[in-house]
Amino acid sequence: MAEHIAVLVNPTAGRGRGAAAADAALGRLRELGADVLTFAGASVDDTRRLAAEAVAGRPRALVVVGGDGTLSSVLDIVVDAGIAIALVPAGTGNDLARALGLPHETSDAADAAELAVRGRARRIDVGVVESNGPARHFLTVAALGFDARVSERTNTLRWPRGRARYYLALLVELARLRAAPFVIGVDGDAPKHMPGTLVAVGVTASYGGGMRMCPAADPSDGRLDMTHIGPLGRIKLIRLFPMLLAGRHVERAEVTTRRATVVRVDAPDLIVYGDGERLGHGPTTISVRPSALTVLVPHSAVPE
Repeated sequence: MAEHIAVLVNPTAGRGRGAAAADAALGRLRELGADVLTFAGASVDDTRRLAAEAVAGRPRALVVVGGDGTLSSVLDIVVDAGIAIALVPAGTGNDLARALGLPHETSDAADAAELAVRGRARRIDVGVVESNGPARHFLTVAALGFDARVSERTNTLRWPRGRARYYLALLVELARLRAAPFVIGVDGDAPKHMPGTLVAVGVTASYGGGMRMCPAADPSDGRLDMTHIGPLGRIKLIRLFPMLLAGRHVERAEVTTRRATVVRVDAPDLIVYGDGERLGHGPTTISVRPSALTVLVPHSAVPE
């Protein structure tokens, strides 16, 4: 089918907001006269299979309805396909949409989908995590240390539901807080012992719904931004959270930042999360693929 638009839907994204966002997106595309093929997955494996099917059909654009994790889960399929992506945010964080100046509220789904027809192409970088298994791609921030442990705890808890589960995981990990004996190597430098609370390596500035952990990150500069937070007690870490939202934590003496193309991190029991998903564990190498993905953005897009 020539010049069609493929729409890949994760209906469970954002605790069910994906289905409503998909309806709004499809409605707008049809109003614009687009020839649309829809692919709706019921699981991660299903979504990946359907993404490969959608890409094989060579659409003029691929609309992805879901959160950062939805697009991240199919990145290895779409990153080399040469097909422009229009992202319709329907997740809980939507940090990639913020970084690119896209509509990033679920209520903006129709406007976001319209970019598949009227948007301009912007090439962005893609992060790569290599640890214990096949290389995994990410688009926002890869987290190691405290933040990754909170994510891991959230995923293992079965109660309570929703955001309360994240807050419970946060409290548990605060109670267990300890400095990690990170060993970090940046580009060609010799690895250094750098104990700390966490390490974050960003293609974009924020994760977790607007937490600006790597505030200077630019998704089109071919570089990564690394943020290292040194050992902190519980009270100091709690006081740091408001500063993270504004990106002002980099002013603190315990925080160091660096630009890089390759970051290597090791520590006992190390795990790494990116785009809200577990990407690996053990010694980890994080690198960047410059301009590897094309995303459709508004002509007047100004990132937050």
